[in-house]
Amino acid sequence: MITLGLSDRAGRQVVLRDVDDENWRAVADVAPLDEQRRYVAALAARYLLLSQREGVWHSLAVCADDTVAGHVMWGRDEDGSYWLGGMVIDGPEQGKGVGRAAVLTLVEWLARRSDCAELRVSYHPDNTPAARLYTAVGFRPTGEVSDDEVVAGLRVVDGRPLAG
Repeated sequence: MITLGLSDRAGRQVVLRDVDDENWRAVADVAPLDEQRRYVAALAARYLLLSQREGVWHSLAVCADDTVAGHVMWGRDEDGSYWLGGMVIDGPEQGKGVGRAAVLTLVEWLARRSDCAELRVSYHPDNTPAARLYTAVGFRPTGEVSDDEVVAGLRVVDGRPLAG
């Protein structure tokens, strides 16, 4: 379990857990709001399969107290940067601060790795909620584009993410 002691707006503790035999079905069923389906997979099950089959990504369940509220994954690129990807917060759980707490928790956890110098994320340029979230936690566009998505980075120095 990965936790920073962060809570959502309802006071539920947000933690990241390994996807396991007890929670994988709930994670697989996580679905975004209909209008977000052009930016993320319709179900988190797609991201679970990427983690399982490709060996690059590592899926985590986003939990608010004991409720699976979403999915996020991380991976390490050939250039040494760590990536956040596949974040989907279940439609009914959105707008409660769960996604922000999940991103902050994963950023802090990855930044503590001795080989982490940069964190990266990509998002569709029209996905303004994602852009606002990632900017709010310190990610800045790098000028790179990956599969029509904006690439944003966050430098890490001495185990701490440095915004801007």
